[in-house]
Amino acid sequence: MIDVKPLRYFVTLAETRHFGRAAARLNLSQPPLSRQLAALEASLGVTLIERNSRSVTLTAAGTRFYADAKAILAALDQAGRNARAAVLGERGELTIGFTMCAAYSVLPTYACSYGAAFPDVTLNLREIVSNDLAPQVLDGRLDAAIMLSGAPHPALAARTLLTEPLCVALPRRHPLARARRLRIAQLAREPFVIAVREVSEGLHAAIVEHCRASGFEPDVRFEVRLQQTVLSLVDEGAGVALVPASMQRAQLSDVVFKPLTEAPSISQVLVWLPTNGNPCLARFLELVELPPGGASRGKRGAEGGAHALAARAAV
Repeated sequence: MIDVKPLRYFVTLAETRHFGRAAARLNLSQPPLSRQLAALEASLGVTLIERNSRSVTLTAAGTRFYADAKAILAALDQAGRNARAAVLGERGELTIGFTMCAAYSVLPTYACSYGAAFPDVTLNLREIVSNDLAPQVLDGRLDAAIMLSGAPHPALAARTLLTEPLCVALPRRHPLARARRLRIAQLAREPFVIAVREVSEGLHAAIVEHCRASGFEPDVRFEVRLQQTVLSLVDEGAGVALVPASMQRAQLSDVVFKPLTEAPSISQVLVWLPTNGNPCLARFLELVELPPGGASRGKRGAEGGAHALAARAAV
């Protein structure tokens, strides 16, 4: 441990300008204080104070040393606070990966709530295609990821953040665009735009199985990697698509979204490696568990609004 007592003794003496008052503030008797200050001057090779029977006067060297010593003590105190905050997850860095669906649903509220609760943590957000998220959590490039449900990796822990129905995305000029609600059988002869299985296995399976349950195989014209590309192709009239309800927030000008009768659901899950020792991750997991309107223990500004947002996305 760094011995900073001589610095604290000198700073106290410089501020009181009196050995008796300085000793009283430090809970010392005057002789040990005098010996400490004499030893400090000897180690520095300069005279810091001019002594007389009534008061203490700083020399030019003492005035300079007082300013530096005070700054050193303040920096050490801050270093201690920083170390304690890092252990508690109040300072540091957290990297979260996510898909586009999360960007339109749970991610903004969780990110804002976490940022308000832990302003001294650097929160890095990485938008990545779904199939790349789990490998990056496993190799440590990500602390956690929000991804569409599918076959989870056995080494990862998972928590469901949002379950929402799929809806139909149609070109605005499509004959079915005026319907209030659609049945999947009405799309049996339509060309489909769909996320490729390798990118989003759970979503792909939910769409194909729902079509098959209604007695037809979807006519897949385009398989793409990104939900934004799915909607862009629908916007151009290339086909129809089943997408998570939260994707309605994309608001493309020539795409309309319709509820689907007996729609299958898809979940967004948070995954992380249980052996990840980042304390900032532990605080994020605590925040995810909050009920609506809750706040993390002793933290300012955290709100559990993601649950309310998730409910709105599922409507």
